[in-house]
Amino acid sequence: MDRPINPSVSAARALLRQHQQTDMLRWLDSLPAYEQEILASQIRELDLSVLHLPQESEKRGVLEPMRNAVPITEAAANCERYTQTGLAAIRAGKVGAVLLAGGHGSRLGFEHPKGMFNIGINRTLYIFECLINNLLRVTEQAGVPVPLFIMTSVTNDAETRSFFAEHQYFGYDPESIRFFPQEELPTVDREGGMMLADRTVIATAPNGNGGWYASMERTGMLETVHALGIEWLNVFAVDNVLQSIADPCFIGAVIEAGMVSGAKVVAKAEPEEKVGVLCLEDGRPSIVEYFEMTDEMRTLRDPDGSLSYRFGVILNYLFRVDELKRIAGDAMPLHVVEKKIKYYDDATGTVIKPEAVNGFKFETLVLDMIRLSESCLPFEVVREREFAPIKNPTGIDSVVSAQELCRGCGIEL
Repeated sequence: MDRPINPSVSAARALLRQHQQTDMLRWLDSLPAYEQEILASQIRELDLSVLHLPQESEKRGVLEPMRNAVPITEAAANCERYTQTGLAAIRAGKVGAVLLAGGHGSRLGFEHPKGMFNIGINRTLYIFECLINNLLRVTEQAGVPVPLFIMTSVTNDAETRSFFAEHQYFGYDPESIRFFPQEELPTVDREGGMMLADRTVIATAPNGNGGWYASMERTGMLETVHALGIEWLNVFAVDNVLQSIADPCFIGAVIEAGMVSGAKVVAKAEPEEKVGVLCLEDGRPSIVEYFEMTDEMRTLRDPDGSLSYRFGVILNYLFRVDELKRIAGDAMPLHVVEKKIKYYDDATGTVIKPEAVNGFKFETLVLDMIRLSESCLPFEVVREREFAPIKNPTGIDSVVSAQELCRGCGIEL
């Protein structure tokens, strides 16, 4: 006897046929009706078009050092004027902030949202708390809150929301904080076939740090941005506990320069420092990754002895909202990254954790938003005061190094 036709499952089947996912289609058809519905609903929600989008080109244009930066000396000399321009924009409600907080602290041995990690020694001081404290300094100066949009992940969204509520949003106006989950994209095996994370669950991965705009659009947060009259969005990562957020001096400098975007940068500590560098590519702003640079580029120096390619990016960017649709629309390159992907083995009915790379994930990168911008102002900051990334338990860019930098800035730990 034939099964009754389920429109939801039929739609999922059509999508799988359209995207040549014959193995997944065969698996869907093998399931009982109630499991078909569970799997089909996820298939319909996923953006399967990424399975056919062109990948990023590895060929780079002509790279040159960036020369139109605002160095520390100029920022200091003009900071009062820049700050007044930035504060005026903040007070007029034209500035919002986007915190990229979808990651877990796995590399720190902490299986919770990374922002929940405690960096305190003699007292409790969470990463989220550090960032809110930094933002509060600006809002107290401006006299108004800055709308804060926090991008979580599907796996840490509920825990992040509960953590903020439990700690009374660390003194920030809860009405000015909005959470939204990052979009997930399907992962594929080496033959391009979609993978299962469990019997009725597609294996997915977040859409990369450049996916914040698409994720805001997907969740309706862009409608809120437009409704609030926000003209500038300051996008920043969760792991730099010293960064200044919605920095009026930075905002004012970008506005006065007439640029559509800006990037906070620090002078590279040494030629071999593994950071992306803001530069020019075919005469336009761009970012070259450390591994893309030749030895000649890494060591090239200006007449004053400073590195020519010295403006290291710290993932703190300012974007003009009216340019974002063009910058972050369909033109965003799609990067395909090799990955060890846990998968459900239908032959044994178990989830397998591979020891070697067995598939690919798809992601977009925020650095490509700079490459697509018409203009970008590099704004140099003092690294000891604004760059304390936490990526490792000890050593370089670690909890220990960040604690030392925090103490140097007078933060009680």
